[in-house]
Amino acid sequence: AEKVTSLGKDWHRPCLRCEKCNKTLTSGGHAEHDGKPYCNHPCYAALFGPKGGCLWWGHGGSEGARRS
Repeated sequence: AEKVTSLGKDWHRPCLRCEKCNKTLTSGGHAEHDGKPYCNHPCYAALFGPKGGCLWWGHGGSEGARRS
């Protein structure tokens, strides 16, 4: 199986999955919380993003939740 490195660990490519929805993720193409991988949207945003509608850092969120 192909190896990918993410979150400071080596993963089998199919094993790097979102903790919430189980979607397969790409190295560097996801968010993390407490060392666990999450898809950026919708899971990370819904679980850990800012509340109240504003999605940008500096408005109640964290830099890790910033999206472009």
